[in-house]
Amino acid sequence: MIPVSLLVFVMAGWCAVYLADTLLRSSATHRINYESWLASRGLMLSPFHLRWQTTMFNRLFAYCARINPRALYLWFSGGLVFGVAAMLGSVVLLVKTLQQTYAQMTTDNPRIGGQQTLQVVVPGVNLPTSQLAYFFIALLLSGVIHELGHAVAALRESVRVNGFGMFVFVVYPGAFVDLFTTHLNLISPAQQLRIFCAGVWHNFVLCVAALALLFLLPVLLFPVYATGVGAMVTEVVPGSAADGPRGLSVGDLVTRLEDCPVRGAEDWAGCLSQLSRVPQTGYCVPAAGLQPSWAHGRPFKRLDGTMDCCSNNSLTDLCFSYIKPQSRNSREREFACMPVRKMVTGTATCRSDNDCGVNSASVCVTPSLENQTRFIRVAHPPSPHMLFVGFPPHLQYAVSLTNFVPRFGFLHLDLPVFMETFLKYVVSLSGALAVVNSVPCFALDGQWMLNALLEATLVTVVTDRQKRELIGFFLLLAGSALLAANVALGLWMVTAR
Repeated sequence: MIPVSLLVFVMAGWCAVYLADTLLRSSATHRINYESWLASRGLMLSPFHLRWQTTMFNRLFAYCARINPRALYLWFSGGLVFGVAAMLGSVVLLVKTLQQTYAQMTTDNPRIGGQQTLQVVVPGVNLPTSQLAYFFIALLLSGVIHELGHAVAALRESVRVNGFGMFVFVVYPGAFVDLFTTHLNLISPAQQLRIFCAGVWHNFVLCVAALALLFLLPVLLFPVYATGVGAMVTEVVPGSAADGPRGLSVGDLVTRLEDCPVRGAEDWAGCLSQLSRVPQTGYCVPAAGLQPSWAHGRPFKRLDGTMDCCSNNSLTDLCFSYIKPQSRNSREREFACMPVRKMVTGTATCRSDNDCGVNSASVCVTPSLENQTRFIRVAHPPSPHMLFVGFPPHLQYAVSLTNFVPRFGFLHLDLPVFMETFLKYVVSLSGALAVVNSVPCFALDGQWMLNALLEATLVTVVTDRQKRELIGFFLLLAGSALLAANVALGLWMVTAR
């Protein structure tokens, strides 16, 4: 469900703005001055929609349109080819997403929820409020680059640009360019296609550029940030399993989980996943230090069938199981409740007594835990190991980590995280804009792309213009229905479930 506080805040903000606008427009004293002020600044206000338009960027667009005309022709011709391919690909992608959404609606399997190709994003629901700045800035940047493509392509095809503007609809920012329609209708369908496809083409290029920067980030930051030496902790959830005096702290460098090396944040998640799937790791300890747990009571079975031998609910003791050295042939297991940190500090891991040496005086002891619960040693030198007992995914979500380790003390830990997160949002949102705007749907770029494509390809096959327009209308109707179904079901899946 949408958070009530967010909904109330948005509604109250827009109601206050619209109320002030209504009062000023109805005031005999201030109406003329207010409307003149809005017009002089290119502002337009309507319910849940604020729009600003200006001509201050027209010279910049004209300058860009004059740079190497031959190269620009090839650039926007490439955009034409991409736009036509994207229009077909977006339909396939929406059909696939609709199938995935339907499968998610008709199953209780939680894993299917993360398999959707495209998802509706609702701030405060499936978008954390802590990342709203990333989302809105990346969305606005993607929109500006999109419209820059339209403007430069239009001027190159001798179509006048009346102005450039930005808007906010409810909470979503965007941009637009106002083209002179008469000029647009006079040029050929191929020229129109180059203009209409330029927006999604530039979104695709921005997506690829951001993706390249994302992969090159370790190289670009190499002089000041090291990678591949561990995963650095940037945040610890208060009260979580990783919090506390013997837990992890911001700035700690995690290098190992048991015998699984951690070279970065991806290794941290991979090691935890691996440790949750394999049997509990054992530890080689001297047999002389083991005593049966009679002092703590006899071993007893838990409800899940596993054994426990520590009846004092101690936070420092743990029940260990092992095979008595005298009865290794019978495989009879013994249990001992021992101080856990003393038992595992500096010890080697094992799966059986043979891993501790055939003639060794050590035995392989294994923590006796409930099913799916694991005991994990987290190495973060120079501090002592953090000892974790619980469900591994709980540890995964208890901390935030980064691959980037500062080489100098004055560098901020979160700078690479900010850059990495922002680039990921640019890749996602610019790519999504390229897909959505390519859909042959009313009021989107896909409508004009389809109409120009039909005029360019069907004019010799379907000579009657009205028939071509009718074909285009039904294709747009189908594309609009497909997009509307995806948005409606996506919103329902995000907010109602």
